Amino acid sequence: MTDLPKVSVVILNWNGLKHLKDFLPSVCRSTYPKLEIIVADNASNDLSLEFLKADYPEIRIIRNDKNYGFAGGYNKSLGQVESDYFVLLNSDVAVEPDWIQPVIALMQSNPLIAAAQPKILSHTHPEKFEYAGAAGGFIDVFGYPFCRGRIFDHVESDNGQYDDTTEIFWASGAALFIKREKWIEAGGLDEDFFAHMEEIDLCWRLKNRGYKIMYCPQSRVYHLGGGTLNSESPFKTYLNFRNSLIVIQKNQPFYYSGLIVFSRLWLDLLSIFKFLLDGKPANAWAVSRAHQSFFRSVFINARKARKIDRSKFNKTGLRNISIVWQYFVLKRKTYNSL
Repeated sequence: MTDLPKVSVVILNWNGLKHLKDFLPSVCRSTYPKLEIIVADNASNDLSLEFLKADYPEIRIIRNDKNYGFAGGYNKSLGQVESDYFVLLNSDVAVEPDWIQPVIALMQSNPLIAAAQPKILSHTHPEKFEYAGAAGGFIDVFGYPFCRGRIFDHVESDNGQYDDTTEIFWASGAALFIKREKWIEAGGLDEDFFAHMEEIDLCWRLKNRGYKIMYCPQSRVYHLGGGTLNSESPFKTYLNFRNSLIVIQKNQPFYYSGLIVFSRLWLDLLSIFKFLLDGKPANAWAVSRAHQSFFRSVFINARKARKIDRSKFNKTGLRNISIVWQYFVLKRKTYNSL
């Protein structure tokens, strides 16, 4: 036991009292011996802290003075944590008792492994994968993220088809394992993202440094999803479209990122039309606002991009396909059919 690394599971909370009541008990049943459970609170006003003090006095609380979002909240909180491994866990995730051990064993096996994720299943339909992460994240040539087990809105059932331990491109922020030293080396999350896709940016920066991101199917967690912003939220649409372009600009070489961003603007135009046809004008406008915001910050992100060393880029998980073409034209809706 003395040789085991110390692990801190850090749950970021903002007015998530109901989720803490429903999901924290399973986390507390985790059997990993050297475990610290922390709730990092983004200035909640819903009695979350009072509940924790009364019902879980053994859990450490880190208080942030305001809502810094996902990225800022974790950056400020993890700066106060000194364990060997961090686990960024959403407040709406239930876990199995032995969910930590297999991921840590995998990550300990290779110094190049910087981050990993478990198999992420749906809490409401546990026979299915969950949208945010499923069986590990990948990127297509246009910078669109997708998962084994989930492409766009099509989510597969878990029939054991993705039970192989494998290297991926990005690990989901719903249950992200990362070595503390690699978190510090990469500089944590980009706080300008506020929320959504910041874990993809972090993983891409790690890949640019030559590190590996892994998927560990022996560990299973169950994500409710949509706990803060539901899938229909125009604000979520705005963040996803804006942040996706920022990820490309920051992490791709300058000449290539320009071509990809130009192509994405035209592809995003199709998304605007689709939102309009689906009767969602607010989401269509959110895509347009995302583009405006991206161009307003283009010089800020260019400065960030210049600081990124891509000399050791590990391209495993970057698929040389267009996921839009595969899904909408060729009608290939499962990862194994690509």
